[in-house]
Formats: sequence, structure tokens, C-alpha cells
Amino acid sequence: MTRPIRVLELRSVRGTGGGPEKTILYGAARTDPRRFAVTVCYLRDRRDQIFSIDGKAAELGVHYVEVVERHSLDPAIFGALRRIVRAQAIDIVHAHEYKTDILAYLLGRCEPVIPLATVHGWTGHSRRERLVYYPLDKMVLSRFARLIAVSGDIRSVLIKKGTPPDRVSVVLNGIDHRIFRRDDARRGPVRAEMGFEPNDFVIGAVGRLEPQKRFDILIEAVARLLPLRPAVKLVIAGDGSLRAALERQALTRLPHSAFRFLGNTPDVIRLHHAFDVFVQSSDYEGTPNAVLEAMALETPIVATNVGGTSELAADGVHALIVPPGDSSILADAIERTLIDRGGARQRCVFARRRVEGDLSFDARMQAVESIYEELAAPRSASEQKEMLRWT
Repeated sequence: MTRPIRVLELRSVRGTGGGPEKTILYGAARTDPRRFAVTVCYLRDRRDQIFSIDGKAAELGVHYVEVVERHSLDPAIFGALRRIVRAQAIDIVHAHEYKTDILAYLLGRCEPVIPLATVHGWTGHSRRERLVYYPLDKMVLSRFARLIAVSGDIRSVLIKKGTPPDRVSVVLNGIDHRIFRRDDARRGPVRAEMGFEPNDFVIGAVGRLEPQKRFDILIEAVARLLPLRPAVKLVIAGDGSLRAALERQALTRLPHSAFRFLGNTPDVIRLHHAFDVFVQSSDYEGTPNAVLEAMALETPIVATNVGGTSELAADGVHALIVPPGDSSILADAIERTLIDRGGARQRCVFARRRVEGDLSFDARMQAVESIYEELAAPRSASEQKEMLRWT
């Protein structure tokens, strides 16, 4: 029996991370060790006091290593990564954002490894990210032999920036529908624990409190609904740079009893048992894990038509999909969900079926593992030469 393909999942993130962490960690935990030996490696800034990926990896039993960096541009990390690659006899370095994309590419130039990147999108909003890091990332990615885009929209951007179309595969994010499952018996107790009345209509949102998520639009939509629906409650789970500003906006636009900011909330499943509708109000997404979670947990969904959202959920079939940036349209869609309970329930049934099939985590893992096998397969001299040309 040949040895398993050895993969280094490489990622840099601060704090608790986001959707890609679920994909990376659950993927590593679910991989067949007879076929793939996966090491998850995170770059950890030593100044980061709330980093918690190591704990999540331990809970899942994932083979996990860290490279601690003194600052964001610490040159010592490259040598540390080369030592890990050699010690683990890595075949494929699988990167997940602009920093590790560049590192994977450089490792491919210095070590006998194949760089691969899953492109989750470019959601940062700082001037340096927009003007320096993201353009550099797209240029470097165009040199990779193979890329995974989490949406067709991202694939189009990569091709426009110079990546040959046959080198980019779209693999939508998936979800483990066995873990994310609704239990109707929990609805009453969970809502009571959170202080909601039986007749309250709870609008829930989950995500980082950053500009692209447009929680300001959601707050305005709720303000539009309240005069006619005084039992409406808004719950936002997540944290980020805009938390203070959004709380000030909510205090200005809504009664104090009509909203709650929960901060980082690990138990998303519990949260959804309190929600009557889940709302994504973003201006930009890759393939949103939060929408997948709502689909699996059979929570009615209102979401903006951005990134890969409409590739996950079809308008009127699995969710109500609306244009971004308009609080009036968003409020109308939430109102439709409140009024037409039968239609909302039917969309939930279809959404659940979709995550049990095409959007299951099993389907995603099968697609990614097929790419690993393709990259690691023995190659002719001409194929090896072509591979080197792109790395």
C-alpha cells in the first residue's frame, strides 16, 4: 500500500477566525487517514490574546501545529514552515488567504511541494489590503497550477486577473448536516432562556461586525418594521471593529428592548432555535457558511444576492434573495417571511434537502480530495515541466 498524500493546511488569522476555520478543521477531522495525512498549521501572532483555533483543533482531534510570529511581517516564519514541510514530508501545501497564498507559492519554489489555494474571497476593507495585498495576491494566484474558488463569482475574478480557466475549480462550501440539525423540542426552552416571549418575531444574524456585512442596513430594516410589528426583536451574534458604532446606531433607531448584540457565540445551533428568520445583509461574500448553517437548521432565510449566496440558495426555492444595500427591500422580504409562514416552511424543507445532498460536507470533501489525488499523481516529464512553469 502506498503512503497517504500528505497535506499541510496553511492559514493565518487573528482571534477566533471565521467560516474558513470550520471548513479547514472539520475537513481535517473527517479526512480518511489511510488516504490523506493532514497537518493543520496556523500562523499565530504572539500579540493576539484571543486566538482560539488551537482549542478547536484539540477538540476535533486534528493534527495541529503553530508557527508563532513576532509581528505580521516576521521573516523567521518561512524557515519554520520549511522545517515543518521537511519533517512531515509534505506533498501539498494548501493555502487559504493572501498571506499563506504567497508563502505556499514560495514553498513551492524552494521545496518539493505543490502549492494549492482555496480562494475564499477578498473581504478586508483596509487601504493596504485593497491597494497592496489583494492585487499582489491575485497576481501570485495566477501562477498556481491549481486553485479552488468557493464561488463562481470568485472564479470569474481569478480568470480576469490572469489565471487560466482550466486551473480554477469551483467547490462550494459544504456543511455537516448530521451535526447541524434542528430539534423542534428545543425552540421553546431556548427562546425562554434568551428572554423572548412566544409571540416575539426574532430576526437573527451571525457574522463579523465589519463593513462588508452591512449590519447597519439590517438595523435600518428592523427600524422600518417596528411601527407595524412591535414584537420584532433583532439578535446579532458576532464581534468586530464596528461593534460600538452599530450599538450606537441601534440605540438611536430602535427601542432598547428590541435588540441584542451577543458577541462571539460558539453555539450557533442553539441560537437558531430562537430565530424566526435568519438575515444576511452583506455587500460581499464568498460562499457564506452562515447561510449554509441556516439552511441545515431549517431557519427561514432572507439574504442578499452577493458572492456565492445565490449558488447556495435559489430565490423563492430555498430562501428569499434580495439586492444588497436597500433596507426597504430587506424589510419587505422579512415581512413576507412573517406573513407567509407556509411558504417559509416549504423553503426550509427544500433548503434542508439541498444541504443533505449537493451541499453536504461529504460532497465538498470528495471534490477537494479528488484535486489532492490529481495533484499528487505521478506525472510524465512533460507534465512535470508544465507544473513547474506555473509554480
